[in-house]
Amino acid sequence: MNENLLEARDELKRLEHILYVSLKYTRTVDVLINALHRLVSIFDLIILALLEQAQAEKRLEALPKSPALRGTTLRDLYPEDEQLQRYLTFYLFLRTVLKLPHKKRQEYRRHVTLIVEVDNATAEIDSDNLLNCEKFVHRFLRYAYQKIEGEEKE
Repeated sequence: MNENLLEARDELKRLEHILYVSLKYTRTVDVLINALHRLVSIFDLIILALLEQAQAEKRLEALPKSPALRGTTLRDLYPEDEQLQRYLTFYLFLRTVLKLPHKKRQEYRRHVTLIVEVDNATAEIDSDNLLNCEKFVHRFLRYAYQKIEGEEKE
């Protein structure tokens, strides 16, 4: 199995710990931000694995250095793959959210929320949204595994 996919799976376990343990006992925006950083890290590793596969198939000469450039390079390599395009759009959204200034709502309570103004809209990220993001990144990991390794194993 690809080394980056294994590392992404390990990082996913860390994300699950943040969501199901840390966030349960420490309801702060800092924990939400930490979870978002883990999500971006998982996406970075999966994207790197897909780019290495493209390089092995001679579709790419050299790997880009920056994570954002890797995402756009992968997007350009597979413009016909709508599912991959959705994953990459979400990845770029997460990176944007982490760079922008944020506000907090209901810190230390069940519905702690991170609020960010993104392109004339408001993005509100809470624990329920993060659970959906975790499921989404699980699907991306399975997708990448199938694309790189062929059949899926659990």
